[in-house]
Amino acid sequence: MKATELLKTANKEETALLEKLDPRRFPQHLAVIMDGNGRWAERRHLPRVAGHRAGVKAAREIIETSARLKLSMLTLYAFSLENWRRPQAEIDFLMRLLREYLKRELPTIHRNNIRLLVIGRSEQLPEAVRRDIDEAMRFTAQNTGMKLVVALNYGGRAELVDAFNAILDRVRRDGLSGFRADEQTISQHLYTAGLPDPDLLIRTSGEMRVSNFLLWQIAYAEIYVTETLWPDFSRARRFEALLDYQKRERRYGGLGSSGASGSGQRAAARHA
Repeated sequence: MKATELLKTANKEETALLEKLDPRRFPQHLAVIMDGNGRWAERRHLPRVAGHRAGVKAAREIIETSARLKLSMLTLYAFSLENWRRPQAEIDFLMRLLREYLKRELPTIHRNNIRLLVIGRSEQLPEAVRRDIDEAMRFTAQNTGMKLVVALNYGGRAELVDAFNAILDRVRRDGLSGFRADEQTISQHLYTAGLPDPDLLIRTSGEMRVSNFLLWQIAYAEIYVTETLWPDFSRARRFEALLDYQKRERRYGGLGSSGASGSGQRAAARHA
């Protein structure tokens, strides 16, 4: 199947880019650091909240595009633990915007067979937000299409701390004096337990850092950084990121093999 059969394009640029993509080589798990909402607004002499609203539109579009391209999983970095340092008025607006998005978009998400998952320290979120999140996850729990993972009140170091404490609790509870942890043990106690690691990490706005996002999981992810601010990250720009990904050879620490698939190489590297 050609990529152009999966998605209708809006203009010639999108069509030209989509025709170059090979659906057999799409990343199965795409993770995105959605950065640049504030700068987008400032450049237009608008309040920061206008940038966040524009960012929600871009998020809606990448969710729809990823589902239509039949990606297995999309993870979006929505709100970090560090974001609590922002002005209270902006935080309150972001929480209202999240609730507004869930109520408006949940029927569409469900209709498209997308399963919603939220990772992070959700117990620290406002009660109304927690209630809406729990309801949305229950509503889509039986869906079998793309998994949409939203990192909310999330930090990669906090995730590792929580995982290690969960392991320690288990050791103490079960009296496992000779217990030794390995990579599998740690992975099983992360927020993402049972989910595949990202194949491609996209960061918008040009910042050359991962900002405490999925620190364990992106060990072998391909990283794509673009100067484009998140609200301007159009479908054409997403197709460019996928094209760049498809040009790379993923070796997972080995020498690579032109005849091996990415998933096959990864499995071999993990069991080496």
